Amino acid sequence: MRSPIVDSQAVRPEDLARFTTEMADPRYADIDLLETTEMVRVMNEADAEVSRAVKRASASIVEAIDAISAQLARGGRLIYVGAGTAGRMGVLDASECPPTFSTDPSLVVGIIAGGPGALTTAVEGAEDDYEAGLASLESLHLTSLDTVVGISASGRTPFVRGAIAAARATGAVTAAISSNPNAALSAAVDYPIEVIVGPEVISGSTRLKAGSAQKQVLNMISTLSMVKLGKTYGNLMVDVNATNQKLEVRAQLLVTRITGASADEAQAALRAAGGSVKTAIVMIARGVPAAEAEEILSSHGGSLRAAIGKLPERAS
Repeated sequence: MRSPIVDSQAVRPEDLARFTTEMADPRYADIDLLETTEMVRVMNEADAEVSRAVKRASASIVEAIDAISAQLARGGRLIYVGAGTAGRMGVLDASECPPTFSTDPSLVVGIIAGGPGALTTAVEGAEDDYEAGLASLESLHLTSLDTVVGISASGRTPFVRGAIAAARATGAVTAAISSNPNAALSAAVDYPIEVIVGPEVISGSTRLKAGSAQKQVLNMISTLSMVKLGKTYGNLMVDVNATNQKLEVRAQLLVTRITGASADEAQAALRAAGGSVKTAIVMIARGVPAAEAEEILSSHGGSLRAAIGKLPERAS
């Protein structure tokens, strides 16, 4: 079991000045004097730099996804921890997994410094509370099967470092997403991801390029981990939770698209399958009742691809 990380001293002004996320970009020194058209242009150009920065970090992202998906396949959980914008990004990504992939809400969890109230209102000083970060994971009863991802633009947020220290103490796998090179968090985790986006259009406003980078990386982590777990069929979202009319129609279209069945056949199968797209598809593809289709899926780890293979194209 790894030992917890000891918190370092509070950041000094000279340290902060070296963070690329805190620097002032001279290209935007007169942004307040520009016409709106020019403001939009320069901000759009700055945002275009984010995807290039994510691409440069792709090797680190791949390593993290492989480790996270392996942990999830063994029964572990994915926990995001952050403060401010970074925390909101983590909570957002976690909250999207149940409706998108029909996951249990406890599988992907987002923790934000200051608690749920910090999602809409800034909680002063919450990000500086290292001890609160240590305590933030207690109720989750972490194990070595879990993965904790710290999200921090600066890469040194005390709350996040505390959470990572707690995770390491349990033997959980750790990763971090930051936007500064050689970040303190990078040295503290198993899988560091540094997406260096450079100074912000508005100096220090890390909800901009750094926040966009966090969103892109989190999209990759959760989506591709779920793909590797068999939560899609190709690029089709077959584990969707049909909780509204639009998604009910999408479920029917998925069944017809994959099986070639008619709309009436798809609707009947979905009703018999209790709304499960994957079960309905197996029913039609294998010509079996719902209970047997569920057994087939279960025997293949819930993977529709493994359960039915690649069906030939049929006219709808």
